[in-house]
Amino acid sequence: MTTKIPLHRVKAVGLLGALLGLSAALGACTPQTTEIVTTASVPNDHRHRHPIAVTEANRSIVVFVGHARGGLSGSQRSDVMGLAQTWVREGTGAVIADVPVDTPNARAAAASFREIRSVLMAGGVPSRAITMHHYRPEDPRTLPTIRLSYPKIAAVAGPCGLWPQDLGPNIDNVAYSENRQYHNFGCATQRNLAAMIDNPADLEQPRPESPAYTPRRDIAFDKYRKGLSTATSYPDADKAKLSDTGK
Repeated sequence: MTTKIPLHRVKAVGLLGALLGLSAALGACTPQTTEIVTTASVPNDHRHRHPIAVTEANRSIVVFVGHARGGLSGSQRSDVMGLAQTWVREGTGAVIADVPVDTPNARAAAASFREIRSVLMAGGVPSRAITMHHYRPEDPRTLPTIRLSYPKIAAVAGPCGLWPQDLGPNIDNVAYSENRQYHNFGCATQRNLAAMIDNPADLEQPRPESPAYTPRRDIAFDKYRKGLSTATSYPDADKAKLSDTGK
């Protein structure tokens, strides 16, 4: 005996099966782990978003050497002497001289390096702190030079020029909708500030106080004991004035 199933039940079962198949297909395309992006993890302060770090970097100069001249010119000698003086103050490693070989100016470069070495030693760099390395230029069209470099403590920031989000309205741009700073904002200022810092240690700790100028302090104390004014008088201050207006 055959039992007939109503047509509306057949359609309902078919529709339910189609929905289950569609949900299974969509579930297969969904990854098992979903990455949660927390917008609060991006600092709003540009000093925290682009911090200034204290690291070790190289300071270097380049000495151009012609093929028919050995030795240094007056300006080159001044550059090398300046490098020696800064090395005494801030150098953290040896002065490395990269001298070209197998080039038209190799002989002149070797003679120039001997003078460079003597200038560095006269500027306070000991001989054990001068290291020479030979190199062969990759581009034959360029003039091979002598490169002098040494490591030093430096302040750095960046890199700048990163744009992870659009500046304009975008469905994914949370910074635009919440009126936040864009990611690259303030990076150039931080980078310029790091380049202008003379002593990177100032970012971590203050410098010790210098001793007081005792001669001027003794004069002021002596006037105070006598009941005189301790202010400094400048008798020639009014001689540069051209008008008596305001007196």
